[in-house]
Amino acid sequence: MQAILNGTVIADSDDIVMVDGNPYFPRAAMRPEYFRESSHNTVCGWKGTARYWDVVLGELVICNAVWAYDDPKPKAESIRERFAFYRGKGVDVI
Repeated sequence: MQAILNGTVIADSDDIVMVDGNPYFPRAAMRPEYFRESSHNTVCGWKGTARYWDVVLGELVICNAVWAYDDPKPKAESIRERFAFYRGKGVDVI
């Protein structure tokens, strides 16, 4: 599976975990030159606290487009060290 922004592959992996209809990529699939840490976070009742990244491609910045659960709750352990993309923010996941 690939995450693509304006024709540029920003993440690529065959090791995908699906949770709540979202594909979670392993952290190693993240091409770091296209990601910038965000100070944003949210809390999910069954997964835990999510941290976010902005996607940056040249002048284009998509804020809080990527999230991950670094220390997920036990029922969400399968997404530890994985990240997912918000749909509809411009990144195509195919």
